[in-house]
Amino acid sequence: MRRIYTSLFLFLFATGTALVAGERPNLIIDKKEAAVINNNTGKYTLFDHSLSQLKKAADKAVSSPIVVPPPGEGGGYEHERHKQNYREMYQAGVCFTLTGEEKYARFIRDMLLEYAKLYPTLGKHPQSRDQAPGKLFHQMLNETLWLTYTSMAYDCIYDWLDAETRARIEKNVFRLIIDWFTTENHKEFDRIHNHGTWTVCSIGLIGYVLEDKNLVDMALYGTRKDGVGGFLKQLDLLFSPDGYYMEGPYYARYALQPFFIFAEAIERNQPELKIYAYRDQILKKAYYSAVQTTFPDGVFPPINDASRTMDIRDSGMIMANDLVHSRYGADPNLLAVKKIQKDVIINGAGLMVARDFAAQEKIAPMDWGSIEFTDGHDGRQGGLGILRLGAGEKQSMLLMKYGVHGEGHGHFDKLHFIYYDQGRSVIPDYGFCRWINIEPKMGGRYLPENKSYAMQTIAHNTVTVDQTSQNLANRKQADEMSAKRHFFDSSNPDVQVMSAHAEGYYPGTAMQRTLFLIQDERLPHPVVVDLYRINSDQMHVYDYPIHHQGQFITANFEYQPDVTAQSPLGADFGYQHIWRTASARVEGPVKITWLDGNRYYTLLAAAAAGSEVLFGRSGANDPNYNLLSEPLFLIRTQAQDHLFASVIESHGHFNEAREQSNGARGRLTGIKVIGHNETGSVIEVSGEKELRWVIMVNNGEASVDKKHEVTFSGNSYTWTGNYKVEMR
Repeated sequence: MRRIYTSLFLFLFATGTALVAGERPNLIIDKKEAAVINNNTGKYTLFDHSLSQLKKAADKAVSSPIVVPPPGEGGGYEHERHKQNYREMYQAGVCFTLTGEEKYARFIRDMLLEYAKLYPTLGKHPQSRDQAPGKLFHQMLNETLWLTYTSMAYDCIYDWLDAETRARIEKNVFRLIIDWFTTENHKEFDRIHNHGTWTVCSIGLIGYVLEDKNLVDMALYGTRKDGVGGFLKQLDLLFSPDGYYMEGPYYARYALQPFFIFAEAIERNQPELKIYAYRDQILKKAYYSAVQTTFPDGVFPPINDASRTMDIRDSGMIMANDLVHSRYGADPNLLAVKKIQKDVIINGAGLMVARDFAAQEKIAPMDWGSIEFTDGHDGRQGGLGILRLGAGEKQSMLLMKYGVHGEGHGHFDKLHFIYYDQGRSVIPDYGFCRWINIEPKMGGRYLPENKSYAMQTIAHNTVTVDQTSQNLANRKQADEMSAKRHFFDSSNPDVQVMSAHAEGYYPGTAMQRTLFLIQDERLPHPVVVDLYRINSDQMHVYDYPIHHQGQFITANFEYQPDVTAQSPLGADFGYQHIWRTASARVEGPVKITWLDGNRYYTLLAAAAAGSEVLFGRSGANDPNYNLLSEPLFLIRTQAQDHLFASVIESHGHFNEAREQSNGARGRLTGIKVIGHNETGSVIEVSGEKELRWVIMVNNGEASVDKKHEVTFSGNSYTWTGNYKVEMR
């Protein structure tokens, strides 16, 4: 018997399961998988742990009273109760499929009968505000999740229910929700957005359970079934050819869940569609592009409206990882992801991952290396670049965003960068302004300061023009544009570079940013070199901000602190939310050192005579204390054409417990702009023991073999390709 089950196990993962209509469950788990899982219980610790946790949650649910409250505020008790209900129904459904114990089926049935009493009495949620409304929830998005997970639970008990009970549930719950989604809110259904993805997924799943081809076709091709909307169009338009998701990694991990849930259901019910092969395996690319953007600790970079703490342990990423592993083949990096996740989904894919995980004697940390992704559905709308040095959580990572805006969740921050070092974001991005699911903070929704500060250009490490934001913070304008890739080269691990343009984000102004991640054996840690060039048709005030989370140590100039009274840096575009804490006039290079974690960081920046340095801290004009209070430095200069040149050096070590400090002063001592024009930019960085770098960058059309020559102050500089770094 054991040999038979082992053969079945291999068969399931070698061929997949294509079920005929009417055989249930058939969405995310089936009876064959259940048999294999039961035969392999106790063999793989990872799977056993996940199964134990699921069963523990389901057992607690079925032994507790069923509560189906009237609708409530987002983040409040009622909201969270309905979320818990759909999770518990799903967990009970899987347990019923595995064990056949009717207590799980009765729980789902009784819960759905309670919803059958409530749902017909509901209209539009009274607190929907500016979102597409649900009935149980303030926004339809939450309702689509309810239907997604409830559909999978219903699938598990469908054959167990009697016909009369099925009819009552379907009439008073599912058909009402279907009508609400496909008729009353058809625009949301056809929307190319993660809300639309969840909607089509939920309708497609219930369509398969009810064997309603019309619903499945709408889910695949849109409400009019003409291909303008629907799941396939979502796959066409929301991902670049590299799989990069246009709203950013945080929303990718959220959108991947419905993409993979529905894809798995399609593969099992309509294998002829070959959904996992669609658009050159775009689902595989979508997962990889999301996980490859993460910091070494598995946290997603907070691009656009995003949390700073969301990581690959999210349920959608766990599911996607397991399905990619089983549908596309094993990869050591996927097992490295699993080492962080420590959880699998309870179906055949999860069992396969657990088996392969257990077979490895040692699993190395994730190792994605430096990588660049194109953006936009056609791959021609900029992109995202990531430079990496080192391995594991000690890795240094430099990220620059130069793609599309990201629709409603987008921030006005083209060419912004994040620097991750020693296991933390030392040059961070603000992410969203939201206390998610904390009901007293506006129901856990986005706060007003999300638009007035977090989305604004000054909240990011990006040059602003005349104290305004890119596109004057007009989303429609921003959605019509994208930054442009210039060049990307990580072929030499000691000198890695990426460069991009952002033109027209300010009228008559073009910007180019080139970022290097350089390792010099004379320095203990990698160094970031930043060349930010602006060209305009008239004079402007340019502000170059660097946000950080550390403690100020020292500066090489005298500054005037605002000790007794502070005022905001400006009146609009996010400046109204920044307290000015100190200021100075400088006549030469700026050097500022701060402590973050166990290391010191020094910003060494070239500054034209008469430039101003401002110290600031977020939190002004914030009566409800919605903003994080975080410091920044800002270099301000007035010019027409200008090149901000700076380096960020990591150095020294501090151990507070042992009261030890060394290397608190950096080894780099000088930086100057030798010159810049339409052909190229040249800077010089100097340091102790005669360290000298001369860095040359191509400002014209990118070319790996074109020879360039510029002359500044009578000295000629030549190089071939897009850049050159001379280390002397």
